[in-house]
Amino acid sequence: MSSQNHIILSIVFFICSTLCCINISLAQNSPQDYLDVHNQARKDVHVGPLQWDNTLETYAQDYANKRIKDCELEHSMGQYGENLAEGYGEMNGTDAVKFWLTEKPNYDYHSNSCVNDECLHYTQIVWRDTVHLGCAKSKCKNGWVFVICSYSPPGNVDGQRPY
Repeated sequence: MSSQNHIILSIVFFICSTLCCINISLAQNSPQDYLDVHNQARKDVHVGPLQWDNTLETYAQDYANKRIKDCELEHSMGQYGENLAEGYGEMNGTDAVKFWLTEKPNYDYHSNSCVNDECLHYTQIVWRDTVHLGCAKSKCKNGWVFVICSYSPPGNVDGQRPY
């Protein structure tokens, strides 16, 4: 094999292996991945599934992009329900959703209350009247990852039970 052919094959291998890795990375944050984690939690409490909404995804991505410079966990104060998270390194979006779900034991259905207000991410995920979801993430300048999921209609309405 000539050295020119060897170089061409090396370049083709590099491009193919890079594309393979990119696809794996994107798959970890696909709309279906977000939906699967959300909808399993909803199924566990007998609430109907969420559907992906591109408008919510765009809203979430626009806000995630605004947080790139500081990665602050400040809510957008928009019209949608919202869960925010930040993590370091290669955190993917579904890691954030799984983290929010760790709040489940802090929700007391009988009193419809949270222990130390530490269940509102969970109750937003399982809010029975919420039907649409859109999530996004951004890599912040400080190396952290910012994740946002937007929900419509929003949940956590005072005095109402999530399910």
